[in-house]
Amino acid sequence: MTISRIQETKRGRMSLFDENDEFLFSIDTETLAKTHIKEGTKLSPLELDAVRQQSDERKAKDKALYYISMRDYASKELFDKLALKFDADTCAAAVAEMQRLDLINDAAFAVHRAKYLAKQNKSVSTIKQTLAQKGISKEDIAAALDEATPADDDACCAIIKKSYMRKLENGDTDKVIAAMARRGFSYGAIKAALERVNEEAL
Repeated sequence: MTISRIQETKRGRMSLFDENDEFLFSIDTETLAKTHIKEGTKLSPLELDAVRQQSDERKAKDKALYYISMRDYASKELFDKLALKFDADTCAAAVAEMQRLDLINDAAFAVHRAKYLAKQNKSVSTIKQTLAQKGISKEDIAAALDEATPADDDACCAIIKKSYMRKLENGDTDKVIAAMARRGFSYGAIKAALERVNEEAL
């Protein structure tokens, strides 16, 4: 296949056209320079696919940089975000590059997110579930919980004091227990928190 025409797009990419002047795909200027493609260049189907893949990887890396400039991402979370626009191999290459540059770090992300959720008085089980949904490994979750979260009964106690004192005063202890259980707190943590609240009220 012969590249008959190269035309710049409005977004600054370079459109490639074949010998029949039919559009093939667009690539970034860096890939164009690295591959030394110009009008009249002959490429086999395999070479053409390699050029497309190289350009897609560059585009995915740029998109990954944009995403992580807005907020922190876990590796799987970033992969899933990129997968809305790119194939799996391209996404994996972009995520690997972000890891190589130390721009994403699952262990650090887990600690940061666990601390944030703990400040919101989320239960340990809720924090664990949230981190798991973002693709954090069990090891990183355990380490983050050890470093970032207080005892469950502390968080449970804070929520009861803030939102459920009136129910306790009205004798609706069972409703409070049920509400806290729905928030992900264990019965043991709820019981300990209720005992503390009652002791402090004396």
